[in-house]
Amino acid sequence: MSETTYTITDLAREFGLTTRAIRFYEDQGLLSPQRAGRSRIYANRDRVRLKLTLRGKRLGLSLSEIRELIDMYDATAGDRAQLQRFIEVLEKRRDALEQQREDIEAVLAKINTFEQQCRRLLGNGRDKQSDDHSETSDSIAHH
Repeated sequence: MSETTYTITDLAREFGLTTRAIRFYEDQGLLSPQRAGRSRIYANRDRVRLKLTLRGKRLGLSLSEIRELIDMYDATAGDRAQLQRFIEVLEKRRDALEQQREDIEAVLAKINTFEQQCRRLLGNGRDKQSDDHSETSDSIAHH
């Protein structure tokens, strides 16, 4: 029984990628198609590796982290080490995302403060004098 194979165009179409992106993943060591002359012939293993690569990217993992996890899976008969490493990678990614969320919340709070200050100044009905502009700029700069 012969294994199902895919062309680069088949994979590009299935996963909504460009052929250039697939070649890039190949260059990064994530895929290793067979060659028939100048054509690439991808096995089901490559298709699965591409699918896992795209999942890892959606999680925000780096290509080196993705490659490490996929290679670990290929290299071991058991999956305990891979699962443990995947948990570590996920924890690290979660920590980074939580820090980003905190940073975003802090920036949004600053934006809200600046917006309220500007609305309050506009609501005071002051003339647009240079000292008003200076006061607003000074207020915003100190936050």
